[in-house]
Amino acid sequence: MSVLRLAVGGRTGRTLPPPGRARRAGYPRGVPPIRTEGPFRDVVIAGTDDGGFSSLRQAAIPREERRALGKRLRETVPRSSLGDWEPPADRVDPVEQVRAAHEGRLPELVPIRVGRMVASPYAFLRGAAATHAADFAALPRTGITPVVCGDAHLGNFGFYASPERNLVFDLNDFDEAHPGAWEWDLRRLTTSAWVAGRQNGAKEGHCEDAVLTCLRAYREQVHRLAELPLVQRSYERLDVEALRGTSGSALQDEVDRAAKRARRRTSDRALPRFTEEHAERGRRIVEEPPLITHPPQEVAEGLAEALDVYLGTLPPHWARMLAGYRLVDVAHKVVGVGSVGLRAYVALCEGSSPDDVVFLQLKQARRSVLAPWVHGQVPRHEHQGQRVVEYQQALQTVSDPLLGWATAGGHQFYVRQFRDMKGAIEVDGIDHEALVDYAGVCGALLAKGHARTSGASTIAGYLGSSDKADEALARFARAYADQTEADHAALVRAVERGALPADRDR
Repeated sequence: MSVLRLAVGGRTGRTLPPPGRARRAGYPRGVPPIRTEGPFRDVVIAGTDDGGFSSLRQAAIPREERRALGKRLRETVPRSSLGDWEPPADRVDPVEQVRAAHEGRLPELVPIRVGRMVASPYAFLRGAAATHAADFAALPRTGITPVVCGDAHLGNFGFYASPERNLVFDLNDFDEAHPGAWEWDLRRLTTSAWVAGRQNGAKEGHCEDAVLTCLRAYREQVHRLAELPLVQRSYERLDVEALRGTSGSALQDEVDRAAKRARRRTSDRALPRFTEEHAERGRRIVEEPPLITHPPQEVAEGLAEALDVYLGTLPPHWARMLAGYRLVDVAHKVVGVGSVGLRAYVALCEGSSPDDVVFLQLKQARRSVLAPWVHGQVPRHEHQGQRVVEYQQALQTVSDPLLGWATAGGHQFYVRQFRDMKGAIEVDGIDHEALVDYAGVCGALLAKGHARTSGASTIAGYLGSSDKADEALARFARAYADQTEADHAALVRAVERGALPADRDR
């Protein structure tokens, strides 16, 4: 019998995947299912489909039953309770949360990370996924756990190239992706919309409009997708033309600008910008210390060996294609805000001619910030790079065909194309009308990602057709935007008194 576990607070054990799923879930082959301590009590409700997707011999639970289950969940978790936020008395100091996140990072890059986070409340939010995960885990939730992004904010949606070389728009950051509460993604996304609106000078009413549009789009999209056959649901995508067609006039200009920039971001166009020709050493990546540097020789050799192993994680055709290239240089390149200090390398690969190149990015993958709040301190995934890749492919309709994973120097990485028509709509400075439209697009795409994995009918049943959940989560987003600004101010004060080093110029 398949079950759905509902996390409602307290502590008790959890059931790990059955033996047939053990290896896919990250356990070594032959490890049996066990029970282990976790942070939440699981209320097990029979009759929902959480059987591991490992057999074609089980009948699917009818949609109406799933919807009815979702509706009954309102008795346990009233929709109005989603709006509650009051920082608990024992809440961990947000500055200490930032400091704790620096463990295992390259220490010389930590000041750059802090410098980027103190730049603005929205920049702080981008780097505060661990803080948000800890806060959200203590709040009411239904226990419906699809694969979630874990870092869903407005800046983590963007353009990239499909394998057919079409420009698509979707979620595009999965370092924290993990099975978890769908509410957590919505809380982070809507908070980011409110914080971004304030930062751009929008009135509180306009911020609320953006958040409510995001929530309504999520709810309506979940309802729509829950009615589709599973296979049809899996083909849903948003390309650039469809995005323009669904955007208001204010957002269309931003879409056009971002799409134009994305189309120019390809490996061949990056070649003259990021590399230079040396008479003896050939083409090399240009250094820009401390943001772009060459690693020691032994590290470079370890990365080269890891990339050979990475080929085995690709589908056979793409592995054969990529093996036609030769690795000619590798450099460490600082990226993002939350990722600063983690190991991130760019590898230049050359084909049969000097202008036939592919840039690959190896980005260090660590345990998701959601994981301790889902199943305790025992890691469920054996390779965190593999986790990122598999959950990216679960949440995106189409993904980079060169996604894979590798291990080098005792660190786990996922690997992807570095410049493959990637681009984003710049949140900084967009007007409130464009923000409203953009928040709606992101809400619908988040719903699409969740619905591709599990729980769409149950979430739809819980949300219902009214705006009760929308109103509650909007109330939360405003309160948590206040909290985010207060946390950012605390970090600024810590930097000013010298408690944390900060490089604000990088």
